[in-house]
Amino acid sequence: MTCILLTGASRGIGAATRTALEARGAKVIGQSTSGEGSGLLPADFRDPQAPRALWDSALNQAGGKIDVLVNNAGLFNPNPIERSDIEWLDAWEDTMRINLTASAQLSRYAVNHWRETGRSGRIVHVASRAGHRGDSPAHWHYAASKGGMLAMHKSIARAYAGENIYSFAITPGFTDTAMAGDYLDSRGGPGLLADIPLGRVAEPEEIARIVEFCALDAPPSMTGTTIDANGASYVR
Repeated sequence: MTCILLTGASRGIGAATRTALEARGAKVIGQSTSGEGSGLLPADFRDPQAPRALWDSALNQAGGKIDVLVNNAGLFNPNPIERSDIEWLDAWEDTMRINLTASAQLSRYAVNHWRETGRSGRIVHVASRAGHRGDSPAHWHYAASKGGMLAMHKSIARAYAGENIYSFAITPGFTDTAMAGDYLDSRGGPGLLADIPLGRVAEPEEIARIVEFCALDAPPSMTGTTIDANGASYVR
């Protein structure tokens, strides 16, 4: 049985991904900030010690073997540049720690686990269209965190492919979650859809299907790949 550690598993893309992976017979160990939800492990990634504690708990729950890590947890709070220095910096650092640093820590634990045990492994990074094209004036930090995730993903793929350790990234545009809904409302609601040729935002289940493919089905030769899912709002 494939054992998968999935962060941000309580709602949105994470919850849909958990459902999709479990339907394929995988054992999914999910994380949320407070552990709310059925069987989720608590980990607040603003705490630098949380990723280590999460990894150790998940590895114990998995019986000593994790096959796939899905870095999905994310923070998308606005951070206007008009804020005070300390408010702006605090928001920047919280976003970086949750979106990028915790993902890096967990990726490091995973890579070391696979190298030490001689097993193959996969990491799936749920990044964002913002990592390619940037985001709103109040979301410098979010775009920077996702751009950093993409650079990290490419580095992992290039470094460890020869050891059967593979890395995949997904860059959704707007997705129909509470997080994106708040943003759409703040930016004019339906008017923002004019920038999406598809005429709608993605459903969480659509992104979950891509995560499922990368976690379970993608051939090794796809390592290093970044898959866009943005309704043609950003075409590379």
